[in-house]
Amino acid sequence: MRLLFNMDSKDYLQCTYTYVRNSARALIIRDGKIAMIRSQKYNCYEFPGGGIEEGENPIDTVIRETMEEAGLLVIRDSVREYGLVHRIQKGVEDETECFIQDNFYYLCEVEERTVPQMLNDYEADECFTLVFVDPVAAIQANRFENHGPRDQRPLEREAKVLEMLIGEGFFRKKE
Repeated sequence: MRLLFNMDSKDYLQCTYTYVRNSARALIIRDGKIAMIRSQKYNCYEFPGGGIEEGENPIDTVIRETMEEAGLLVIRDSVREYGLVHRIQKGVEDETECFIQDNFYYLCEVEERTVPQMLNDYEADECFTLVFVDPVAAIQANRFENHGPRDQRPLEREAKVLEMLIGEGFFRKKE
């Protein structure tokens, strides 16, 4: 899978151990808008997806996480690699931890029908809501709205991926 970009905070030199938690995320474009999960609590947007469980492959993760977070059913045969973002930083809660994450992004199509979300506690607390949003509006919200204590780095990652999709023409009107 192609490397989209690196996010290296270079703040982990004093870390004593490493924690790796890779993720898979869905890029679902419909009618010039992109499916994103909006945190109503922090007014920010992330792509549907999440952590890859032990023994799980990234495509199975993107299908599972998109169903759980968004209630969208990914069509397995439609899943295509888009790229990955490599992230490395000092742990948010533990400064002795070096956090490493490869975020795998997949272009996906989904069925018309939806299913109820299955949110975990923190997702429910943030009031995760599926929205199809204008990509520029999501970028603006992620970069310029007040997100309280929310870590800004994942939001900037999503903004950069959105900019790449825009630059590569994924939101042009089909004639």
